[in-house]
Amino acid sequence: MNDLTNRCSYGSTVSSMHVYEVRPRKDHRGVDLISDALPFGRLWYGEPNAVSNAIGYATHSSRSHDAVICVDDDAGNVVETHEHAGDFTEP
Repeated sequence: MNDLTNRCSYGSTVSSMHVYEVRPRKDHRGVDLISDALPFGRLWYGEPNAVSNAIGYATHSSRSHDAVICVDDDAGNVVETHEHAGDFTEP
């Protein structure tokens, strides 16, 4: 997670956040969603709208936590950042 925290430039505010990174695959077959919050560390999305599906999954899986989702380009530069405020409340 430290690598993701540094790349997304969220410093000390990330301690209670889930940090996700959407990174293009080196084999050009979609994107990987990477986070320490995921049970297996990364998920692969290969469909045409892979980036939006990865962002949607990260938002849904962190609904009870604040989250930041960084989208990288092929060079590894962050091109989009999405913030999600955890809004799940116990009924």
